[in-house]
Amino acid sequence: MNLEDKGLKELFELVDKIGNKRYHRLTHQDFENYRKFDYWRYVNGDYECGTTQESKDWVNDHSNWYCPICEENYSEKGGKTIDHKLPRAQYPWLSMEFKNLWVICKTCNLEKGEMHWYEYEYYILMHHPECYPAVQAVRPSQLLKSLKD
Repeated sequence: MNLEDKGLKELFELVDKIGNKRYHRLTHQDFENYRKFDYWRYVNGDYECGTTQESKDWVNDHSNWYCPICEENYSEKGGKTIDHKLPRAQYPWLSMEFKNLWVICKTCNLEKGEMHWYEYEYYILMHHPECYPAVQAVRPSQLLKSLKD
């Protein structure tokens, strides 16, 4: 399946179809992985979960000084956050799939919210067209291809 030839509407439909099909087959291990992520994901600490050295190391290995979306310095945008390209609310079995994670600033993460990827691409194209090439460049194509199995 060639995802590059599909339009946004077709990609939305494909992601929803795959997500709904997989969501009904969640295993106990999927939920365990989802919960583990709660303890791993906080880079700057959290009242319940804290911060792990592993998550700090992962963030340092997968980011530099600037948010890949807005290209602003993280320190000027509320710090670094770990975000899911495909939201864990809709795809909980992808909570700890590292292909689904990226480091973005807190402001961009809040703006993205629970949008799934192609919704987000469309949103960026309409509201921040100058940021669209950066978002399009990190499209989770390989992850989406792996979901069809």
